[in-house]
Amino acid sequence: DVVETQEHYKSRWRSIWIMYLTMFLSSVGFSIVIMSVWPYLQEIDPTADASFLGWIIASYSIGQMVASPLFGLWSNYRPRREPLVISTAISVAANCLYAYVHVPHSHNKYYMLIARALVGFGAGNVAVVRSYIAGATSLTERTSAMANTSACQAVGFILGPVFQTCFTLIGEEGITWKLIHLQLNMYTAPVLFGALLGIINIILIFVIFREHRVDDMGRQCKSVNFEEGTEGEEGGGLDQITEGNIDHVAVVAINFLFFVILFVFAVFETIATPLTMDMYSWTRKEAVFYNGIILSVVGIESVIVFMVVKMLAKKTGERAILHGGLLIVLVGFFILLPWGKKLPNIQWQEIKNNSIPRTTPTEMLMPVWGLQAMQPQSNHTAEPVGCPVTQSWCLNTPVIYLAQYISSDILIGLGYPVCNVMSYTLYSKILGPKPQGVYMGWLTASGSGARILGPVFVSQIYTHLGPRWAFSLICGVVVVSLLLLEIVYKRLIAFSVRYGRMQE
Repeated sequence: DVVETQEHYKSRWRSIWIMYLTMFLSSVGFSIVIMSVWPYLQEIDPTADASFLGWIIASYSIGQMVASPLFGLWSNYRPRREPLVISTAISVAANCLYAYVHVPHSHNKYYMLIARALVGFGAGNVAVVRSYIAGATSLTERTSAMANTSACQAVGFILGPVFQTCFTLIGEEGITWKLIHLQLNMYTAPVLFGALLGIINIILIFVIFREHRVDDMGRQCKSVNFEEGTEGEEGGGLDQITEGNIDHVAVVAINFLFFVILFVFAVFETIATPLTMDMYSWTRKEAVFYNGIILSVVGIESVIVFMVVKMLAKKTGERAILHGGLLIVLVGFFILLPWGKKLPNIQWQEIKNNSIPRTTPTEMLMPVWGLQAMQPQSNHTAEPVGCPVTQSWCLNTPVIYLAQYISSDILIGLGYPVCNVMSYTLYSKILGPKPQGVYMGWLTASGSGARILGPVFVSQIYTHLGPRWAFSLICGVVVVSLLLLEIVYKRLIAFSVRYGRMQE
């Protein structure tokens, strides 16, 4: 066995911290525009409808789904610096493209689609990040490292909407540099900031990141990327460690569970802005601002959960915590179902909605807590607000009170991070000490597939059938995932435990 030196230990964890940063920036690239995509899309291309919004959100995940297995395979046989730098550079270029989608005179929505797809393609480096951390940590370090990785991802989801909320101060007009056709406003400033962060990440990868690998018991291995039998003593030494077959039933089950987890969270993210605009008669700017605040608080909650779950997993194990997380998500979506008799305000486009009262967040809470409702104020804005009459369900579906919406946010913000980190941790332990680039690529691709189908599903079901159908179907999907977890529960154990090399 090769004893790990203090210098090797420090270098290994510095490299892992660079991977944390890369994960953080990947999630920022997604969340920094998630609240403003819909109003920006409406501004640059009036022909775009709510259904096309689903494709815009999904395009990010299509790019990531295609790229993840490719980058994972690349990282198994070449230095990981290569796919990391190339993928980040693609994201930087794509963010710059997004800032210019207003320039063409037609088909602007398709340029936005391409830009988001390329940002997602660059985010395929998540597979490289996860596989590196799995290979650079021992079994006892793995849960904590995966929790930290997911925490960095959650912080990215927190700060993305926070950045977006801060940039709303620039306004929709902002500043224009005619020489380079650049509009710096509340929609473009966040992506340009994301591009700057990507450039900083590339520099840090070159300066600090190094290749490291340890086995499940923490023993130092000579190289990260190897082909068994081609590296002399290294290939021979690792044959004994990696001997044994991976439990592919457990692998497929985790892929499915991870798909469900990402699916329901993608639904939650995508529907936030349209739902609040329909239910509470918020304007585009108000929806971006208020949802940015709400999701930021939920993100802070998620980071706290990641820190707590590391300690809790040592006592109860990852499987039990995953089970509890899914139950919490189920309750969160059940609460979101419409109840009561009050209907949302209707957007009558013929009269520009001038006589229809708008409801502020404070007023929405009052009927829930039994307080006297304030007198409605007339809406004098030129922007039509309320639930569009073109969505026929608006005429007969009860309003979802703000208290329901916030309660659901809190529960989903609790259950999702638990499920996310436990899925990755169990998956990496099931795979064992073999190179995990391709497998992590498939897991990331399954999550990306969920991010594709989730927004498309909810935009179609929500637009045509309404929130009652959309959230009921989500509850059904979570119930199926809980049943699957019960079936494969005993198979979700670490590779080294399965072959008797370590005790659980």
